[in-house]
Amino acid sequence: MAALAAVPARRAAALVLALALVPSLAAAARSLTETDLFRFTWVADPQISPDGRRVVFVRVTVNEKKDGYDTAIWTVDTEGGRGPRPLTAGPQDLSPRWSPDGRRLAFTRAVEKAGKLQPPQLYVMTMDGGEARALTDVAKGAASPVWSPDGRMLAFTSTANPKDLERAARKGGEAAEERESDVRVITRAVYRNNGRGFLDPTRPAHLWTIEVPDGGDKATPRQVTSGEFEETSPAFAPDGRTLYFVSNRVKEPYYLTPDSDVFSIPVGGGEMKLAASIDGTIGEFALSGDGKRLAFQGTPRGEPVRSYDQPELYVSDVGSNAPRLLTGAYDGDVGGGLTGDQRAPRGGLSAGPIWSRDGKSIFVRTADHGRANLQRVDAATGKIDALTTGDQEIVAYDATPDGGRLALVVSTPTEIGDLFVLDTAAAAAPRRLTRVNESLFSELKVGTPEEIVYPSFDGKSMQAWILKPPDFDAGKRYPLILNIHGGPHAAYGATFDHEFQWMAAKGYVVLYPNPRGSTSYGQEFGNVIQHRYPGDDAKDLLAGVDVLVKRGLVDEKKLGVTGGSGGGVLTNWIITQTSRFAAAVSQRSIADWAGFWYTADFSLFRPTWFKGAPWEDPADYAARSPITFVKNITTPLMLIEGEADLRTPPAEGGEQLFRALKYLKRPVVMVRFPEESHELSRSGKPWHRVERLRHIVGWFDKYLLGQAVEGYDVP
Repeated sequence: MAALAAVPARRAAALVLALALVPSLAAAARSLTETDLFRFTWVADPQISPDGRRVVFVRVTVNEKKDGYDTAIWTVDTEGGRGPRPLTAGPQDLSPRWSPDGRRLAFTRAVEKAGKLQPPQLYVMTMDGGEARALTDVAKGAASPVWSPDGRMLAFTSTANPKDLERAARKGGEAAEERESDVRVITRAVYRNNGRGFLDPTRPAHLWTIEVPDGGDKATPRQVTSGEFEETSPAFAPDGRTLYFVSNRVKEPYYLTPDSDVFSIPVGGGEMKLAASIDGTIGEFALSGDGKRLAFQGTPRGEPVRSYDQPELYVSDVGSNAPRLLTGAYDGDVGGGLTGDQRAPRGGLSAGPIWSRDGKSIFVRTADHGRANLQRVDAATGKIDALTTGDQEIVAYDATPDGGRLALVVSTPTEIGDLFVLDTAAAAAPRRLTRVNESLFSELKVGTPEEIVYPSFDGKSMQAWILKPPDFDAGKRYPLILNIHGGPHAAYGATFDHEFQWMAAKGYVVLYPNPRGSTSYGQEFGNVIQHRYPGDDAKDLLAGVDVLVKRGLVDEKKLGVTGGSGGGVLTNWIITQTSRFAAAVSQRSIADWAGFWYTADFSLFRPTWFKGAPWEDPADYAARSPITFVKNITTPLMLIEGEADLRTPPAEGGEQLFRALKYLKRPVVMVRFPEESHELSRSGKPWHRVERLRHIVGWFDKYLLGQAVEGYDVP
């Protein structure tokens, strides 16, 4: 934990980049509002051209009329000249990918027919002008396009199965369309997924290829892989003869510790070979320029099984099955990011390893003490040097083929995220390319959080941030909102969060800590809550509140607490252990761990959070379930639920607490959001996101400030 004490020094050493990102408040005229969300613009999936002179990206905006999000592909020059401008009109264009010669761009587009959005298909456009043309018309759509090195072919993934292809071939013929049954026969423990709904094991994603003719000629896609297992993340070998991909070749993987490997297959199909493997999962990977080595982000499985396994960087000779761990001496999260509510709601956020032009180094993002920056890792020794520093999050990035220039999406506590370009061989800081929210943010008073480090009940150091109202008066004591992150293995930090900014704009001091169990503080800190969650992490949060009370910053009689997912669990738990909070808002939470074990969209068959099944140790499940102690709750409680939430099903969280507290005649209200999944706060319908914020603050206004707020009293 000594590293936490060094946080102030890290801040002093931050690059000028962090300062360049802070907007001027001189002309700010008003506080941020909840409906400013409708004017936000997000930058996603940056892709730099092979010559490094242009960056294309996905521009995400709110479509208020349709209560959704539009995505279009834009471009910007990296050497001055023309600023950001549209390449496509959207409204559902994603995944732009440059051809190797930089003359063409492939992307996916979903079009609407008869009022229904169709599966996305591959499109190609030339960069010297002209309309994009459809390249595929595959049943169930196409995704994850990647160019072959010679630019003659695209590989992609699709979930189309033989029946889909047969049905599509018959379409328009004389034979009657075969009826497809909507009855589901469930044979697997994991059969649905939050956001995706019910899973179809007959439609795993497979690899496909298609020739890309220069003219308007049609080409027929060719399926490369088949079978019952899914393949993802396709990549061509430098010679174009082989495709690499990630897969887990286990039929029911939830009985085992997580595992996935990198495989290869000839482009024309044939025998599949193992290219790289560890005892754990492999995520993002990259082939070296000569095609002889693989760098990949992997999460090694712990022995005994842990609830949190820290991701690492590996390098391996292709096919050797003897990977070398490069970051074993580095106690940070390789590939890790920060949690917040302003990731682009629909655009991709690529953040995998990148080889340097000489093959001696690998660039990766790491999360470390509430920040996410790029590191340069020596491919031979594992020595790590910072490529970027500062109070920020590198949200996504891409590189030229030689690794000499990077395009970055950078977010800070005061800005949502913009494009920068970085020359990896230079000592200069990244250069800014866009200011996509400049017009809006020039109107606003946006707060800069204060970072604190404080001792918890047992002396462990905790890191947290305080966001104060725009016109903060040091002589006043303010109402407090303690905001708890989910996960529980996640981390707050130096990235923009609309929720925090709006709460502060409404007159609250917002405290958002990283209690034990949070990521970006090392393996031990992250895993220490295993089989003890919730518990000591709640004490860490309360210790942070004590610090603000002792400083005279907040009014001890006006304390509020909220959190979502794992933060909702801790909110529920805290109000069963103490009555010091005047109000609480629990979002997308769990009240009964045994019920969660049976109904969540993923399995707990391994001893990660609990040592066994509910019937094997019912006392442990009950002892850590807030519903067990519901009679202790006297804090007025709001419960926010997404009705399509499969991660924390409402029946195991808010619904139980609501019914129990109504029985006890305690102040409680449940707010339900139709059609919303567990991602309500991050990518839910824009109006639902706004209404969620209004309800949270409305509840605190009622019970912390004594304001008259309609809708929460029993009629």
